[in-house]
Amino acid sequence: MDGKMLARLLAVIFIAFAVTAAAIDMARKNEPQPPRPISTTNPVAPVNPLRQTLERCQKMGDASGEDADCLAAWDENRRRFLGQDGDR
Repeated sequence: MDGKMLARLLAVIFIAFAVTAAAIDMARKNEPQPPRPISTTNPVAPVNPLRQTLERCQKMGDASGEDADCLAAWDENRRRFLGQDGDR
């Protein structure tokens, strides 16, 4: 197979790919789009005090290992994650 034949084959494959992609794109544009929900208020994430405490402790670094609030927050987080109740 010489260079001209290979170039022609690659050109045909490229054109076939481009035509297929264009046909798929045109078919998608004709599909009806689901209506978007209209929000009249700006959604605000609820404040989670445990999450805020854990983030503060994370920023403290090694010093958080001696902070009573951080130790209590980590204990509560473990309890929630592991699904344990308050009795041990």
